Amino acid sequence: MSSQVVFKHRWLPLLLIAPQLFITFVFFLWPAGQAIVQSTQLEDAFGMSTEFVGAENFLRLFTDSHYLESLGTTFVFSSAVAVLALVSALVLAGVAESVVRGALTYRTLLIWPYAVAPVVAGSLWLFLFDPTIGVISHWIDQLGIDWNPKLNGTQALIMVVIAATWKQVSYNFLFFLAALQSVPKSLHEAAAIDGSGPIKRFLTISFPLITPTSFFLLVVNFVYAFFDTFAIIHAMTQGGPSNSTTTLVYKVYNDGFIGLDMGSSAAQSVILMIIVALLTVVQFKYVEKKVTY
Repeated sequence: MSSQVVFKHRWLPLLLIAPQLFITFVFFLWPAGQAIVQSTQLEDAFGMSTEFVGAENFLRLFTDSHYLESLGTTFVFSSAVAVLALVSALVLAGVAESVVRGALTYRTLLIWPYAVAPVVAGSLWLFLFDPTIGVISHWIDQLGIDWNPKLNGTQALIMVVIAATWKQVSYNFLFFLAALQSVPKSLHEAAAIDGSGPIKRFLTISFPLITPTSFFLLVVNFVYAFFDTFAIIHAMTQGGPSNSTTTLVYKVYNDGFIGLDMGSSAAQSVILMIIVALLTVVQFKYVEKKVTY
C-alpha cells in the first residue's frame, strides 16, 4: 500500500496552505516590498512629499562613518552572543544530562530565563551592572576595575552581550538537552569500559552526534543577535555611550523613528535583510559540511 497522499481536487492543497501563504504575504513579503520601495525615495520628516532618488540612500550609508561603525559593532556583538550562548548552553546541558538527584528542578531553573521579556531582562542586568548601586558593579570595584558602562563604550558592549547571552541560553539549553538525551547510552557505556573519561566521551561521542542541532542553533543565534536583541539594547543603553552599542537593527529604529529619515532607515533594513540572508547561505555552504546527519 502506498503511503503517498493523493488529493482528488487540485485546489485542495492550495486551499490548505492558503492561511500560511496569507500570513507570509502580509507579515513578510508586503513589508519587505514596502521597505525596498521606500529605500529608493527621499521623504520629508512629515511624510508630506516623496522624491525618487534611486540608490542614493544606499550610497550615503557606505560613506557614513556612524553606519560603518554600527556594522562593525553588530558583527562583534552577534558573534560574541552566538558563541557564548551556545557554549554556555552546551555545558549546562551536559551537566543537566548527568544530574541524577534534583534533575527536574535543575532543568526547570535553567529554562526560566527564556520566559522573561527582553525589556525586563535588560532592565534587570542594567540594575545589576549599575555603577552606583549594582551588586555586580560592587564586586568588579573590589577587583580594582573602574567600572562605568555609562561612560565606557567597551564596558557597555560587554554588559549588553552578557544580558543578551543570558536571555538566549535557555532556548539553546532545551535543544541541546533533547539532543544529548537522544544519544544512545550504549555508546557511552562501551567507551567507559574502554577507559574513556566523561569529558572524552562527550567530545568523541556526544558532540559529533549532536552537530545537526548545533548547526541549527548557530543559525538561530545569529538571527537572534541581529534582530531580537533590540529591546535589550533599548532598555539598557539606547545605543550609547557614543553609539558604542548601536547595532544595525537599533540604527534602523534610531534613524527612522527618532531621526525621521525614512528613506535611509528603509535602506538600512534592506541591507540588514541581505546581510542576514548572505550569512545564512555561508553557514549552510561551509559550516554544514562539518555536520554529520
